[in-house]
Amino acid sequence: MTRKQRWTADLIPDQTGRVFVVTGANSGLGLATTRALVGRGAHVVLAVRDEEKGRAAAAGLAADGVEPGLLDVRRLDLADLDSVRAFADRMRAEHRRLDVLVNNAGVMAPPRTLSPQGHELQFAVNHLGHFALTGLLLDLLAAGRDPRVVTVSSINHRQGSLRFDDLAGERGYAPMAFYNQSKFANAVFGRELHRRLTATASPVRGVLAHPGYTATNLQTKDTSGLARLVFGRIGNPLLAQRPERGALPQLYAATAPDVTGGDFIGPDGPAELRGTPTRVRLSAPAADPETGRRLWALSEDLTGVRYPGA
Repeated sequence: MTRKQRWTADLIPDQTGRVFVVTGANSGLGLATTRALVGRGAHVVLAVRDEEKGRAAAAGLAADGVEPGLLDVRRLDLADLDSVRAFADRMRAEHRRLDVLVNNAGVMAPPRTLSPQGHELQFAVNHLGHFALTGLLLDLLAAGRDPRVVTVSSINHRQGSLRFDDLAGERGYAPMAFYNQSKFANAVFGRELHRRLTATASPVRGVLAHPGYTATNLQTKDTSGLARLVFGRIGNPLLAQRPERGALPQLYAATAPDVTGGDFIGPDGPAELRGTPTRVRLSAPAADPETGRRLWALSEDLTGVRYPGA
């Protein structure tokens, strides 16, 4: 995996018979990930908040020649823990195993908003929803073939920290600072998940990925005014890569034979903004075991989800 080996989606091994769940699969990185996976024969569950948009995305893939039987659209609102449980229950009713979970969905820099359970929206969607989803599906993953959990973080995790005394922003809220906090939480969770899976000799591999700087509606849909201007109107046209390129690190993490638990896959270009998938550095604070244990215990309390054997 070097700059001379330009890894592309064409190098994804055959995925026939494997079952993937991709959150946020109706657009951006999630749709690009889904397109590449079904192109190699995978069965993909598009886990989406808006089923109508999910069905439109699936219809678009079918129109491009994807076999419709490889696609399922299922509702999942990661902001609402009741929706996460309902999704997991349906997965368990419909599938006896799951091979890969790609925790891709996210929101970025909205005005301060609370989830149905009262958590700050970015922390709720980007971290707590995925923490709960992973725990509730872990038994299905353990029955999978080469099972993996891919948690999508960001280069912004290196600017983040956890405000344990004010996670909901009651005493002060800055949209990008709380986005960075949620991406830091993704990184901490991904590493702690790897530690716990290893300690219990689980067959599931926990892997992290980040897309560099990729143009998606993440920067324009729900963001506050200044962030929308900086990222959507200025940054995207000048610096961002297309979703098909940005999705490569998470596709590599999900499918490449040489990926090991605990790997963090990102672009190999300058500042990791773009490039070919490679192993990149997790920040030292995100890799700190004590921070991992503290976030894990808090996440269990806030979601009510306990991981089997972990």
